Amino acid sequence: MNSKLLLTIAGLVGAAAAAGYGPHGAPYCNGCTVTGTGGDNSLWGWENNTACEIDRNMCGGNNASNNNNNNSNRTGPHGARLCSGCTVTGTGGDNSLWGWENNSACEIDTSKCGGNNNNNNNNNNWNNNNNNNNNNWNNNNNNNNNNWNNNNNNNNNNHNSNYTPSSGKRHGKTTRYWDCCKPSCSWSGKASVSHPVNTCSRNGSVLSDVNAKSGCDGGEAFMCTDQQPWAVNDNLSYGFAAASISGGSEASWCCACYKLTFTNTAIAGKQMIVQVTNTGGDLGENHFDLQMPGGGLGIFDGCSSQFNTNAASWGERYGGLRSVDGCSNLPSSLQAGCRWRFGWFMNADNPEMDFEEVECPAELVAKTGCRR
Repeated sequence: MNSKLLLTIAGLVGAAAAAGYGPHGAPYCNGCTVTGTGGDNSLWGWENNTACEIDRNMCGGNNASNNNNNNSNRTGPHGARLCSGCTVTGTGGDNSLWGWENNSACEIDTSKCGGNNNNNNNNNNWNNNNNNNNNNWNNNNNNNNNNWNNNNNNNNNNHNSNYTPSSGKRHGKTTRYWDCCKPSCSWSGKASVSHPVNTCSRNGSVLSDVNAKSGCDGGEAFMCTDQQPWAVNDNLSYGFAAASISGGSEASWCCACYKLTFTNTAIAGKQMIVQVTNTGGDLGENHFDLQMPGGGLGIFDGCSSQFNTNAASWGERYGGLRSVDGCSNLPSSLQAGCRWRFGWFMNADNPEMDFEEVECPAELVAKTGCRR
């Protein structure tokens, strides 16, 4: 599970006019408001509808402020402000726990809240011993007849769900990425689902061990290459995304599906149904990071390890390839999703959209193995 920042070339150029570039290639923030952290403990903000890196020289390293006036100036081990409460809305690549308070990301104080016992206000306690919804994710037994035995992930697990999607449309924004890392929803205990999102080995085989270490942390679990977008017809596509949706947490996002109706750029009026497989503490509210090969690595790079290549050559770190010609430089298993961006998606640059939760199409569930 890894935080992601998806910046387009246009966003970089515009922001760079006001602030210099940081060591990760992203523009420096003008202020010191921290909204997320990178896997290398870098600090990040969100200004003018785009991500930016906190200038430690100006803001003072771990003392960067988020101006939330929450009576807590203490920072956690990742350099971000500690949350006042214990509501978990996401996790980091190192299993750190994160919250969202006063429109800003913060790190859960595990000394106060406890490690796996944080309450996300949905009455779901994901401690493997027990929880208040009688969802016991212990690998030996559970009270919902969902058998999470790691020797079998063929989804024959009798997940009899009465799940009903929430109603109502909201407005949001999109960005794009493809970093090959193990998705956050691939870890057990994130939500009441049939099975965590599938992960794959380097050779493309689905892994049976849901606790396998992420390839972005030196492990063997990577994003499966078939979790890329494709066109259903001229006006509808299917795909996958990392998301952060206001009023919820991973317990409500993971493996849920949303219909996005794009409202600007050349694809205005087109629709896309995505299944949420990931999240990031650095995402803004109602923010969907669309998974598309060649869309930019962002902070993390699991692709170099997965494909034994230099994925830095796959276009700009933030924004990715500039033309469809670059798709031929990607591994063959990723080229179809890359070309989709320049075809059906018309290379739209971070379009806005209206979104609503819908029932997941069987085609998406077949690729992730995950159903609410």
